[in-house]
Amino acid sequence: MRLLLAVASSNNWPIHQVDINNAFLYGSLDEEIYLSAPDGYRIATGKVCKLRRSLYGLKQASRQWNLELTNQLTSYGFTQSSHDHCMFTQHTTAGIIILLVYVDDVLITGPSQPHIDKVKHFLHFAFTIKDLGPAKYFLGLEIARSAAGLSVTQHKYIRDIILDAGLQDSKPAHTPLPLGLKLSIQDAAPLLDPEPYRRLIGRLLYLSFTRPDVSFGA
Repeated sequence: MRLLLAVASSNNWPIHQVDINNAFLYGSLDEEIYLSAPDGYRIATGKVCKLRRSLYGLKQASRQWNLELTNQLTSYGFTQSSHDHCMFTQHTTAGIIILLVYVDDVLITGPSQPHIDKVKHFLHFAFTIKDLGPAKYFLGLEIARSAAGLSVTQHKYIRDIILDAGLQDSKPAHTPLPLGLKLSIQDAAPLLDPEPYRRLIGRLLYLSFTRPDVSFGA
């Protein structure tokens, strides 16, 4: 993600975002799956409900969608990165087009707007997409373009963390812990429910995307 944004910023490329509607419904099934009929729906004697396509709720739905998207992109000329399977590239006469995929959210960047528009048209033909235009908010990252370059922040993400932790009325501390402090397991009683603490640590680790200064504390 950071690499894509850095490449786009250094080359002054546009970055666009699309959302694929009902993505999991596009996946094909490799096995036979039968359903129980919902209440109120009567099945004729000798008949069953057989699933013909992937459906939300299936344990394999996300994988089948990923396979379908990968097949469509590679058939259009994209190459899946062997280092990051979420990244696809396509070489054109104008330069390289880069796609970054997270489930059904897609970032597209390249040397020209017409090339990006062609990719959008292809995706809309293969699936049904919502064109979000220039990328502004992607996976909790706020993206802003200016003459000075590209800025990436997580203001909303930070506010959500503060509210969920109940720290909205706390005073900020520039030095949260004394220098050289050594913590001990004996300093406090074990948490009755460690899940909220673990979740907070995970969120702080993701926050280090734009705030590397918190990575040591997390």
